[in-house]
Amino acid sequence: MNFQQLSNPQYWSNLFSSPWSIAINVLDIALVAWILYYFTKAIAGTKIMILVRGVLLFILAQIIAASIGLTTISWLFNQVITYGVIAAVVIFTPEIRTGLERLGRATEIFSATPLSSEEKLIQAFVKAVDYMSPRKIGALVAIQGSRTLQEYIATGIPLDADVSGELLINIFIPNTPLHDGAVIIQDDKIAVSCAYLPLTENSGISKEFGTRHRAAIGLSEVSDAFTFVVSEETGGISITHNGVFKHNLSLEEFEAELRKVLIPGQPKDKPALLERMLGGWRR
Repeated sequence: MNFQQLSNPQYWSNLFSSPWSIAINVLDIALVAWILYYFTKAIAGTKIMILVRGVLLFILAQIIAASIGLTTISWLFNQVITYGVIAAVVIFTPEIRTGLERLGRATEIFSATPLSSEEKLIQAFVKAVDYMSPRKIGALVAIQGSRTLQEYIATGIPLDADVSGELLINIFIPNTPLHDGAVIIQDDKIAVSCAYLPLTENSGISKEFGTRHRAAIGLSEVSDAFTFVVSEETGGISITHNGVFKHNLSLEEFEAELRKVLIPGQPKDKPALLERMLGGWRR
């Protein structure tokens, strides 16, 4: 199509000759508008946007020249636009490649099923514990259940950050400002760090367990939060949930406990006869 066709009545009559033709042309226009919209969003703020502005100015000038009959000027603008596109591909190759990579990452047509928020949490916790446990980096993390932990969240330093294994590891690195106290997870976010949890008053707790373990048990006595601990002395992994304390878990057992709590509908294992609990302690 050239711009002279736009002033041809026959061209417009063919566009609206039947309902089917109208529907196809409306769909065609809508798709082009959608592509242009997302293309503009993708290149906004890049060097290519400067090129696009220049091309649009040339197209506008070519339309004006063609409409008033400036044949030579119109032909010249056509040549500039045609060969300018080829030159632009060469000049802006890195930006074009970056844009195509961004487009490839945006589409999910050929990608695997996206992970659920619960699965992402589990992977983040397992990754963090897998790093901290062998290095004996002490950690205390409480995941809010149906009962609010706002009373304890108020004692911490607000973060409101996405949960990631790397961030959890960084928080608990010794001698950093945020490593003391507990991290509390609320609504799939790290709500706070350095929070204070209630210590258990149970006198039957072995003295081998320190303040982090006692805080985890204490929180389990007053809430339905799932709490896990990495021991600073031994690197051992412990969990508390609904009045049950288990310690010296393997990484696989820790992940299994996470899945039982965080993934709804997953069948829970029956309690083992030799369940590793502190003296069979229950609420």
